[in-house]
Amino acid sequence: MAIGTGDQSNFETILKAAERGDLALLECEDTVSGTTLRVVCAINRRGKEFEFVPLAKLFAGDPYSEVKPPM
Repeated sequence: MAIGTGDQSNFETILKAAERGDLALLECEDTVSGTTLRVVCAINRRGKEFEFVPLAKLFAGDPYSEVKPPM
């Protein structure tokens, strides 16, 4: 299965942010279910201000039971 350009772009953003030390792990609320989840965010710095840009959600449980790897 081909990886979409949006997904590839997000992955490249994660790699660049990691190189710069601009990643954060935030506890957020899922807007649909209301459950708590962990989100990997890039930190955009603009002088003394910054914003968190959500890039990926982490698995809450055992990832091997939630996904099936490609063959």
